[in-house]
Amino acid sequence: MSLMPVIHFQPIEDYQEPKEDYQCPLYKTNIRAGILNTTGQSTNYVLHVSLPTDEDPDLWVLMGTAMVTMTND
Repeated sequence: MSLMPVIHFQPIEDYQEPKEDYQCPLYKTNIRAGILNTTGQSTNYVLHVSLPTDEDPDLWVLMGTAMVTMTND
């Protein structure tokens, strides 16, 4: 596990994610399972964060890379 710096979100109208960025999922806890709500998303899922990367974003997908707001240690 690696720590991320504090991220400050700035709303941008009609934001388009850069294709070269990794769209990293952000979960509430490190237990990625949650109850599916009526929208079909897990109750543990928060949003995805565009992370710049020098690697192909598919590498991070294959590694199962995600961020969590707190750990369950």
